[in-house]
Amino acid sequence: MRPGLIALVAAGGVVGTALREAVVLLIGPTGDFPLAIFLINVVGAFVLGALLVALAGLGDDTGRRRLVRLGVGTGVLGGFTTYSALSTDTAHLLSGGGAGVGVALVYGLLTVLVGGAASWLGMFVGGYADRRLRARVPVDPDEMPEAGR
Repeated sequence: MRPGLIALVAAGGVVGTALREAVVLLIGPTGDFPLAIFLINVVGAFVLGALLVALAGLGDDTGRRRLVRLGVGTGVLGGFTTYSALSTDTAHLLSGGGAGVGVALVYGLLTVLVGGAASWLGMFVGGYADRRLRARVPVDPDEMPEAGR
């Protein structure tokens, strides 16, 4: 509970929330299906998966890696993605009855399934990028552990 890290997460949250609002305004109303929030949550799941796997591949969760994870992962992406809007949209669709119930079910299921797949794909891409980067960066023998020499 360090004040500087809390401030970093809060600042990232402000940026992520502003980005989410920009996307919502850019996409605008799309009828009964809340497309903007759906896309925001799916993109956020992808980016978070890629970010966390890429950071893990770089080493321990310390120093700059921790700052990036907290600032971008928890802050920006936490503010960008939105469970509350997903819940509110679903409740609104359900309360309308009729076709809204079917749309609510599709919306909820698609968000979970496509979001999960996007997260997995992001993890795959993050791992692939990490492996490609490691293959290109020459290893400094002085930075290798004793057993690796």
